[in-house]
Amino acid sequence: MRTTPTLPALAATGVLLSLALTACGGSGSGTGGTAEAAPGKSVILITPNPVGTNSFLQLGVKGAEAAAKEIGAAFTLYESKDPNSIAQNVDAAVRAKPTVIIGISFSFDDIFATVPKQHPDRQFLQVDSCAKTPAPNLTCVSFKEHEAAYLAGVEAGLLTRSGQLGVVAALDSPFIHRWIDPFFTGARSVNPKAVGTPLYVGGNNPFSDPVRAKSQAQTLTGRGADIVAAAASGGNQGVFEAVAAAKAKSFGVDVNQCPQSPGTIIDNILKHVDVAEAAAIKDIAAGKAGGVKVYGLAEGGVGVTALEDDLAASQCTVAASPEVVAKVREVRDDIVSGKITVTDPLAG
Repeated sequence: MRTTPTLPALAATGVLLSLALTACGGSGSGTGGTAEAAPGKSVILITPNPVGTNSFLQLGVKGAEAAAKEIGAAFTLYESKDPNSIAQNVDAAVRAKPTVIIGISFSFDDIFATVPKQHPDRQFLQVDSCAKTPAPNLTCVSFKEHEAAYLAGVEAGLLTRSGQLGVVAALDSPFIHRWIDPFFTGARSVNPKAVGTPLYVGGNNPFSDPVRAKSQAQTLTGRGADIVAAAASGGNQGVFEAVAAAKAKSFGVDVNQCPQSPGTIIDNILKHVDVAEAAAIKDIAAGKAGGVKVYGLAEGGVGVTALEDDLAASQCTVAASPEVVAKVREVRDDIVSGKITVTDPLAG
């Protein structure tokens, strides 16, 4: 699904632009910021897909809203539906002249490789990825998801009974493999006989298709997988349903998803998108823009629920396995110290 969106040649009037944005979910999806927002101070967040039940995008909205409130800015959300509407929303955001324009995910790699250079008087923020050769007015925030996925894999390797592990992922792409390859590697580090199989949602709606995600999870459990990790964004609930029906176990992503299927989810591969994004927005508003900030285990940007203070109340099943939690803590420390290096699938 990683396409190369090209900025349309919009020779439209303001009225036509407004109509186009309403059609693609831009201004029509806006949410107001604080009532006391300073004149001319605003934050615009553009998503690659409708937010819906996508926990990752929900975190993006949460972080942008929080930062906007803190700096006294209005907040507007532009929800895109496809590459064309992403381009239209970026164009509209540039015209709106906000304090910062935010694009979330790798879907903005191509368009943010050119638009910030064309508009050096605007500030841009890309969350969870970064355009190649970023312009000075493009700030990027990215994460070492692979480190947290490795920790989840350690848990899976210790807890599996069949030795058969699976992952239902949205797409077969280098970026998405950050949730797949390290998960299986972590499992094999404590259980050399563990076998991992990934299946992909694909199709026209890979990040929001619980029906297809459920079907793929059923295929994996049917093959004997007793642990199937979910990496399908809005489709994760379908994975949890299939896994629960098969009396197997799963992992969630981004946030604590254990309450969505109590007794089914071992743990979550966490990514504190909202915290990192809010910090970047505040830096940009304070005049400290540009550069790439990477958050891993050492920076507290990623992790697993097993290492959180509220594990006991999380409803994650790993809470009942203190020996597994102790091992995860040990491996986390080894990764942070450099004793263990987790290979990043995106790096090559």
